[in-house]
Amino acid sequence: MAKKVGIVGSTGRVGNLLVDSLLHDSELPLAAVHVYDELKRDLPKDVLVTNSMVALLDAVDIVIDFSAPEATQSLLEAALENPTPLVIATTGFTKHQENLLQEAAKKMPVLYASNMSAGIALLKQLVEQVSRTLKDFDIEIVEMHHRHKVDAPSGTALTLGEFAAKGRGLNLDDVRVSGRDGQIGPRSKDEIAVMALRGGDIVGRHTVGFYNDGEYLELGHTATSRETFSKGAIRAAKWLVDQPAGFYSINDCLGI
Repeated sequence: MAKKVGIVGSTGRVGNLLVDSLLHDSELPLAAVHVYDELKRDLPKDVLVTNSMVALLDAVDIVIDFSAPEATQSLLEAALENPTPLVIATTGFTKHQENLLQEAAKKMPVLYASNMSAGIALLKQLVEQVSRTLKDFDIEIVEMHHRHKVDAPSGTALTLGEFAAKGRGLNLDDVRVSGRDGQIGPRSKDEIAVMALRGGDIVGRHTVGFYNDGEYLELGHTATSRETFSKGAIRAAKWLVDQPAGFYSINDCLGI
C-alpha cells in the first residue's frame, strides 16, 4: 500500500530532486511540501504546499527533511505532538537540536544520516576498522564542498571523525582539530584533524588519511551528483516507514 510522503526543504537543491522523483513514485507518492518563502515551480493540485509543520504532518505518512537546523527543529517539535516517521538529512545541529532528535526517536522511527549515500555508509565502517587496526597512524580528514555550503566542517566529515575516534576509544570532541595557524607546536598523538575546503560547484568529496613514517593509506568518497543523496533518502524512507519507534542510521537501512 502506498505511503504518502512530505518534504521539508523542498526548495533546496536536493529537495527539488526529491520532488521530481516522488511525483512519479507509486510506492511513496508526494503528498505535501513545506515552504518557508516561495515555491518556484508548479506542482499537481493534490500536493499540499504549506508553511505549517502541523499541516504537513497531518497530510503525510512519512517526512523527508533536507533543510536547515531551525526548520528541522520546528519539524521535530511538531512531530513530538503528532508522531510521524522522519528521515532527517540536515546537518549543523546544536546540542539542543541533537537532543530533540533523540527525544523524537522515543515516540516515532527517526532515521538520521549526515550523508544518505551507500558509499559513505560503508566508508564509516572502514574508517573505524582501519583506525582500530593502525593505532600508530595519524588521522587527517579533508572535505571539499561547493561555495554555497554554510556549515563547516561538513556533517559527513564530522561523522567520519566520530567513527575514526570510536576505533581508538576516543571522543571526537576531545581530540578534534579543525584549523592550524602560526606556531602551534608539533602534532599531538591522539588529535584527529577535520578540515574543510570550499569552492566552485563540488557536490562533495571526503578523504580520510592514515599517515605514518614511510607509508600512508587514504580512503575517499566522491559524490558526482546530488541524486545519490535524494535516491538514498527515498530508499531510507521506504524502509523506515514500517519500522517501530527508535533512532536509526543509514547503515540500519542498508543492513551493514
